[in-house]
Amino acid sequence: MGAGRLPVSTLIQSKPHQASETPGRLETLVGSGDRIGLFALPFLVVGSVLNVLYPEPFRVGGPPSAVKLASACVLALGVLIWAWSVVLILVRVPRHELITTGPYAWVKHPLYTAVSLLVLPSAGLLFDSWLGIAVGIALYVGSRLFAPDEEQMLAATFGAAWDDYEKRVKIPWL
Repeated sequence: MGAGRLPVSTLIQSKPHQASETPGRLETLVGSGDRIGLFALPFLVVGSVLNVLYPEPFRVGGPPSAVKLASACVLALGVLIWAWSVVLILVRVPRHELITTGPYAWVKHPLYTAVSLLVLPSAGLLFDSWLGIAVGIALYVGSRLFAPDEEQMLAATFGAAWDDYEKRVKIPWL
């Protein structure tokens, strides 16, 4: 994460920033998401083009009804977690509060986790393509590459509050 950028996926608890360090609202809300998205973008573009040109290798065999039902349930759960995380970010980040409740009580990066491990793979299965799984894995790898920068910034910004949160979060590696 670049100097002066505030992460968002788990932000904020009321420590003022100097004016020169304060990023714009959009930059604050994006966190590492822009870099994670750019990391996964080539997989999405190449995979999508190949999926259109050569659909047969991408098919998962028309998932059975049970897999479709399970995929729909996982997709709904993923969208719910993603939306809940977005609302928490939009409400609490502008207040400079560290988000430690809701999905953030379970994982450090629920927004990234929900999209990469729940939404994309299950949507791919519903559309009879393994592309959602491949792009989800790429997005998850991107989040693991760039999330540590966010976490360092959070630790620097919130000190002991961040340290306490890291000890309490149920699944710290997500």
